[in-house]
Amino acid sequence: MELVNHPSFCFRPDINTFDDLNTNLPGYCCCPHPDCASIYRSGVHQSGVYYLRPYDNKGGFWAYCDMLTDGGGWTVFQRRKDGSVDFFRDWEAYKEGFGYPNGEHWLGNEFLHRLTGQRVYALRVDLRDGNGTEAYSKSSLFKISDEAGKYTLTLGDYSGTAGGPLSGNGAAFSTKDRDNDVYTQNCAAIFKGAWWYTNCHDTNLNGHYYNGPHDSYADGVNYRTFRGYHNSLPFTEMKIRPADF
Repeated sequence: MELVNHPSFCFRPDINTFDDLNTNLPGYCCCPHPDCASIYRSGVHQSGVYYLRPYDNKGGFWAYCDMLTDGGGWTVFQRRKDGSVDFFRDWEAYKEGFGYPNGEHWLGNEFLHRLTGQRVYALRVDLRDGNGTEAYSKSSLFKISDEAGKYTLTLGDYSGTAGGPLSGNGAAFSTKDRDNDVYTQNCAAIFKGAWWYTNCHDTNLNGHYYNGPHDSYADGVNYRTFRGYHNSLPFTEMKIRPADF
C-alpha cells in the first residue's frame, strides 16, 4: 500500500501523519475527483492514498482508495489491523479523523458527512477473525447527517456473509465525552469505543483491540453475528462507493 504517484492525481511523498493528510492544500492539489469511484472510473485502478475533493467546494482531504475489492472504487474510512492506534477517543477526534490511511485510522465524521451528502452511497464492511476466516457486510445505503444532527446514521438493506447487518441504523454517533445513545448510561464509555450506539450495540468496530478472545463483555472489536461479543476481530475495514457503481 502506498501513496499513488500519477500525473492526474495529487500525491505527497513527505506525508508522515494523518494531520498532514487532512491539511487543505490550496494551489497544490487540483484533482477534480470527489471520491475513489471517480478516480477508478477515470482509468486509474491502483490502490493507495489519493486526494479527494467533494462537490461542496469546502476543500479536499486524503483517503485510502481500495481499487481491488469487489470491483474497486471504494473510499475507505475505517481500518483496524494491528492495534497501533488508540480508538477510544473523544468527539472532536472522531469529527476530524485520526490515524493514517495506509494503516489504522478513522477518516473523520465531518468528511464522511461531506462524502455521503453528495450522492447515494453503499457500504461494505470487511471482517477477518484470528483464524483467517473472512466475512463481509454490505448495505445498499450509507449516509450520516451533519454535526448539528449528531452525525446520525442511515443504512439501507443488508447483504453479505457476516450473519447480520451493521448496527446503529437511525442512531446518533456517541463518544466517551458525548452520550447520544438511548441507554441509561454512556455506551461509548462502557464498551470502550465510539459508534452509533442505541441500547447499546450489535457491532462495536471501534472498540478496544484485544486481537482475539477476551473475557470482558462486548468492549472489543466485536461483530455479534460474526464471532460474538467475546472475540475481538484482528481486522476490519469500512468503505463506501456510489450505489450505482
